[in-house]
Amino acid sequence: MREVELKDVAEVIAGQSPKSEFYNEKGEGVPFFQGKTDFGDDYPTVTTWCTQPKKMAKKGDILFSVRAPVGPTNIAKVDCCIGRGLSAIRPGDEVNRSYLRYFFKKIEEKISDQGRGSTFKAITQKDLKALKIPLPTLNEQKAIVAKLDRAQRLIDIDRQMLAKYDELIQSVFLEMFGDPVTNPKGWEKTRMDKVSNILRGGSPRPIKDYLGGNIPWIKISDGTSGDDLYIDQTKEKIIEEGVKKSRLLEPGSLILANCGVSLGFARIIKIKGCIHDGWLSIADIKENIIDPIFLLKQLNHFTDYFRRTAPDGTQPNLNTSIVKKFEIVIPSIDLQKQFVSIVLKVREETDKLLVTVKKSEELYSSLVQGVFGG
Repeated sequence: MREVELKDVAEVIAGQSPKSEFYNEKGEGVPFFQGKTDFGDDYPTVTTWCTQPKKMAKKGDILFSVRAPVGPTNIAKVDCCIGRGLSAIRPGDEVNRSYLRYFFKKIEEKISDQGRGSTFKAITQKDLKALKIPLPTLNEQKAIVAKLDRAQRLIDIDRQMLAKYDELIQSVFLEMFGDPVTNPKGWEKTRMDKVSNILRGGSPRPIKDYLGGNIPWIKISDGTSGDDLYIDQTKEKIIEEGVKKSRLLEPGSLILANCGVSLGFARIIKIKGCIHDGWLSIADIKENIIDPIFLLKQLNHFTDYFRRTAPDGTQPNLNTSIVKKFEIVIPSIDLQKQFVSIVLKVREETDKLLVTVKKSEELYSSLVQGVFGG
């Protein structure tokens, strides 16, 4: 199979951000996408529009995140303005768009490592255009896409069912306890620091200098889809020296993402490991007052509230002071336990489904490996 550079089979358009006075949230102009934060599973979500765009992508272009993080892709659903966090990739006649998208998904982690910069990684247009792509005939590309589409559909069906289980738990929580933000059932409330010890994680920098040890390094991406309670393994580990600049937690600790797009993401860790400064540790929970799983599920319901109340023009950020003072509802421990028993029963079903998901993902991975190699 021949190999070509991206620039030989596609046009690469670098995004350029318009002046801030030319974009808005009122629906005036064309959709404006600034980077990965706008991305969904396949298509970006329109939250901002632009009246005087500098660079445009066409409907069907692949939108490639070129900075912080490098690698994720989406498809433009409409003609749109793209900021400097994105490049638009417009396939030529020799390459199938879906084939190219599958290629990018395969190399996402690898290409992320090619990003330059110690704290804010980016890939240059030169490097992006020079990416090597295995290129079979167009008919072979279409056949590959058909196989990968079928495998991806199996995964999507299973994940949709997992999402329904998650929606069920949210619905049960609201039925039993009401919205904890407005507290319509009038439950007793207390500050977080009255029932737990709030600590912030720490990040040794640059992190690449501390990887390769045997201490689990816990990241948001280690929270697998479908398991909304626990983290039991990590993709990366750090050396002992990194532990001194981070925060080492014992199994059973509850952790909460404290900023940005992941704010409100919470898990209980089943391993001893370190958390970076994007996490808060909620430790020493007084379990005679509040059950950790109930607390986790309650915190999930505050995500939108935290985003709404964040200062204009900033990413929502929860420092330890805010979380310590934050008030949560405290229903009777017996009622909390009833809810937790339901959560664990649903989890039994999700565990079975996760086995099926894993098999579907292994099938997909083997097909991708066969096409694009290691």
